[in-house]
Amino acid sequence: MIVITAPTGQIGRKLVAALLQGAEPVRLIVRDPGKLPAEVRERAEIIVGSHRDREVLDRALDGADALFWLMPAAATASSPYEAYVTASIPGADAVVRHAVPRVVIISSLGRGSQIYAGHVSASHAMEDLFRSTGAHVRALALPTFMDNVLRQVDTIRNGAVSGTLPADFTMPWIATKDIAALAAEYLLDHTWTGPDSVEVLGGEDLSYHDVAETLTNVLGTPIRYQLGDRAAVKQFLVGRGVSEAIAQSMMDMDLAGERGITNATPRTTGNTTPTTFREFAEDTVKPAVAG
Repeated sequence: MIVITAPTGQIGRKLVAALLQGAEPVRLIVRDPGKLPAEVRERAEIIVGSHRDREVLDRALDGADALFWLMPAAATASSPYEAYVTASIPGADAVVRHAVPRVVIISSLGRGSQIYAGHVSASHAMEDLFRSTGAHVRALALPTFMDNVLRQVDTIRNGAVSGTLPADFTMPWIATKDIAALAAEYLLDHTWTGPDSVEVLGGEDLSYHDVAETLTNVLGTPIRYQLGDRAAVKQFLVGRGVSEAIAQSMMDMDLAGERGITNATPRTTGNTTPTTFREFAEDTVKPAVAG
């Protein structure tokens, strides 16, 4: 029995689709089952509720052989550590109570860097929490998601893609479909043991200049990079209801990125995933912009 948290998110829905192609039973923890495709509701066992809730976790992890743990950052949390670590304590407790053998966690690159990075640092602390349970753990240490560009569809339609990093600053990027494929591989493998981080660099290293250039070529219309101000972005987030602490954490993560927290791991064929940004732009961004 494989238990999946956050099955309606950009990673989770792809992971569920991949797992349901196989024979192993899948159990989903979801707040709103109506957000799941009908074929998923028919084939997977559904536990309704939040994976922050002890009672929900007790039902979900009964007899579980593997757990996929993804903790979305709560926009109104008092700190990134509350959002990732405190919110994950019921999950770690349930792993111990139910003796779940294997846990696959979504985390971030940069562990051991000694650079404070807001959400990233909190995700590393969340890793340590699950390592303390005695379960076999694989933390998928990831870079920036290509899919985050989809948040800017309206901006792209107006000829720009924005960010707060220097235009020529290069860092690794990954497509969430490649994350889902890797997570499925670990969840279906019953042989790995011990706690470990799996550093993944995605398809390629890109700057925002590269992103804008690729979008220009794929969309057939000029897309420029628009450099934003972190202080202004923070105030915009607070104005949208994000807590001061979480907005600051997002800026701390961004600044740590500029300091190279995701660039310390050398790229190899083993930590490079298949999807390039051009492929992602053609398959996903272009249809989204076309609307």
